[in-house]
Amino acid sequence: MRKLYLLFIKPFLDFVVALLVLIIFSPIIILLIIILAWDFKGSPFFFQARNGKGGKSFNVIKFKTMNDKKDDQGNLLPNADRLTSLGRLVRKSSLDELPQLVNVIRGEMSFIGPRPLPVRYFPYFDEIEKKRFLVRPGITGLAQVAGRNQLFWDKRLKLDVQYAENASLLFDLQILLKTVYKVISAKENEVNAASKMIDFDKYKKSLVNDSK
Repeated sequence: MRKLYLLFIKPFLDFVVALLVLIIFSPIIILLIIILAWDFKGSPFFFQARNGKGGKSFNVIKFKTMNDKKDDQGNLLPNADRLTSLGRLVRKSSLDELPQLVNVIRGEMSFIGPRPLPVRYFPYFDEIEKKRFLVRPGITGLAQVAGRNQLFWDKRLKLDVQYAENASLLFDLQILLKTVYKVISAKENEVNAASKMIDFDKYKKSLVNDSK
């Protein structure tokens, strides 16, 4: 039954629900496109190559929440310094995730699953951590309802693997309900944690350096 759910039922439900939500939220999406395009003086969307099921790469779509300000050397400033006031509000309400409905409709993502991470992280996953790629990545997941970006990498990835190995309809419903609660009760410190979290590749490199 679990295999049937993961291979057929879940993808079908993802497609139908994503299409319906996209239609229902279209007025909000259009409004955000206009406001963000004006605020950033350009594209309101953020595209980034990330790894999906089986490690296959795809471009995730999100609403842009950070500017492109750089330092004197031409390097982008830290995320926390580039997060705009409007972007902070959009993130806090999780509205920046709405464009990922398109990724769900395309079959690249699911509503529930491990969050898709940048492709540059892929070489740094160990064999156990790579089990997170057994399922399609999600807009929300077990790690997100357990602590969102306040969890450090080792705990976050353990939860990703736990979900991948135990994904089911009941598990998904539990995560979905917890996600609704997290969005409604979103706190400012969670938004700040997201912008300050160390990159996974830097984290792995630091572990290697510490072991020397």
